[in-house]
Amino acid sequence: MKATLVEWMGPEDANTGGFVHGGTIMKLCDEAAGLAAVRHCRARCVTAGMDRMSFSSRVDVGEVVTLEATVNAAWRTSVEVGVRVTAENLQTGETRHTSTAYLTMVALGEDGRPVAVPPREIDPGDAEAERRQREAQARRANRLAERESFGRTGS
Repeated sequence: MKATLVEWMGPEDANTGGFVHGGTIMKLCDEAAGLAAVRHCRARCVTAGMDRMSFSSRVDVGEVVTLEATVNAAWRTSVEVGVRVTAENLQTGETRHTSTAYLTMVALGEDGRPVAVPPREIDPGDAEAERRQREAQARRANRLAERESFGRTGS
């Protein structure tokens, strides 16, 4: 399941350096991931965590950002959503990849408790979808191992 969010960055989005604040991009990633998760789960979804957020290029005020969110994997009550952010300079038409994020979203029922999510369907032979799912499983295994090691050591 996918969702696309498009936003025009204005002066209110600027940091003290005059570029779009990283927190603004993070918030938009959260919104795009939430849209993709709700579309997949058909339930209210909340952010459980952001596994990684990388910034490879700044976003300038006046540029249009496009956030493409894709459900990479589904587990019992959660999904991982990958978000790719691109910026477009409207004067030149140039677009560039600026950020990537991976978020874990949990589906909630009417009572606010986690509920089961549908499995993620992958078309046979869709190498990109298979890669996304495989990498999501690896990130999840790392998160669970880290949580377990912190629990054991008390750190």
